[in-house]
Amino acid sequence: MLYPKVRRKLVLALLGCALTTSLNAAEVEVLHWWTSGGEAKSIQELKRLLAAQGHKWRDFAVGGGGGDQALEALRKRVEEGRPPAAAQIKGPSIQAWGKRGALANLDDVASEQRWDVQLPSAVAELMKYQGHYVAVPVNVHRVNWLWISRDALQKVSGRSPQSWEEFFSLGDRLRKAGIVPLAHGNQPWQNFTTFEIVVLGVGGPDFYRKALIQLDPTAIKSDTMLKAISTFRRLKGYTDAGANDRDWNRATSMVIKGEAAMQFMGDWAKGEFLAAGQKPLKDFYCASAPGTSRAFIFNIDSFAMFRLQDPKAVEAQKAMARAVMSPEFQSIFNLNKGSIPVATAVNLDNFDHCAQESSAYFVATSMIHALVPSVAHKMAISSAQQAAVQNAVHTIWNKDEASNEDGVGLLLAAAKVPAD
Repeated sequence: MLYPKVRRKLVLALLGCALTTSLNAAEVEVLHWWTSGGEAKSIQELKRLLAAQGHKWRDFAVGGGGGDQALEALRKRVEEGRPPAAAQIKGPSIQAWGKRGALANLDDVASEQRWDVQLPSAVAELMKYQGHYVAVPVNVHRVNWLWISRDALQKVSGRSPQSWEEFFSLGDRLRKAGIVPLAHGNQPWQNFTTFEIVVLGVGGPDFYRKALIQLDPTAIKSDTMLKAISTFRRLKGYTDAGANDRDWNRATSMVIKGEAAMQFMGDWAKGEFLAAGQKPLKDFYCASAPGTSRAFIFNIDSFAMFRLQDPKAVEAQKAMARAVMSPEFQSIFNLNKGSIPVATAVNLDNFDHCAQESSAYFVATSMIHALVPSVAHKMAISSAQQAAVQNAVHTIWNKDEASNEDGVGLLLAAAKVPAD
């Protein structure tokens, strides 16, 4: 039993804690479109971490996911002086908002959590504007994966192809065995994803940067690009007649069922294998796409933080940035999403073989300057340029009567499109 004085002190102390939490609490409004599956579970975890600090999360209502409607709503709110605390944007869009003076400075949080140590420089620079952190990365997807059915490979006594010629030789054997060599969906973004993988595999990281990021005419007109276009177009002969407008996950399902042997796709495809009860090495393989074992095309989700006036809101915003880069959230989010932590200090013991492989590649390629951003997934060039190059690549894939030189001409025309 507590004596009256002790009980009174305890009540006052508890009231004081509650009052302090209430006074420090603030709302964090976030624009995002992670509303289902593992992503939604991860966002709930982020909400929990913030709630533990007394901050309340509020979703920014997004119509149409991450498309034009969401971006237009964001633009209007910023112009009205009512920006959200954070918005799910990435790549050049971060720089565009930085130029408008709309983003908050996160250098103090970055210094506290040693982001410059935890993040490869290629990633850190994308999170900065004029040398200052303005966004926090959430995860890393490796794009240049080749997913392979173990059963299909065993039926032809094959192995993971290391070169493009090995890939085509394996494809010929698979075709003779009645197996579709390459599961694919003839959609613009899927074609572009495959094309950037081929460009990296044929030309390497430096050529990739010159041709697809700098849009250098000399690189585009080179023999290396002609070889990349030829290789890319040759892949079409290893797909099936039903590829037109097939969604990526349906293509993955073909590999899972053994109807097709391989698929070029980022590591979000792994979630389909796992959901079907399959396991890495036992049922499927994750292999570097031919010629890309010493390189890494990355696609990163991130939250840009907007400039706020209310000091309490600013503190809540910084609490969110800290939570996103915390080992706890980095682990939970990426286990749910199938990607890997962007923070290199996270323990990967609970991650599967493919994730551990991806993380090893991420660290190793960062050391040899072989990390490159995905152009297909809007990490590298303006939206206008990206759309132009994507349309060119889609035409190259579908216009069978055109020559490889015609493909170069399409890319050169796309490269002339000005940035937004």
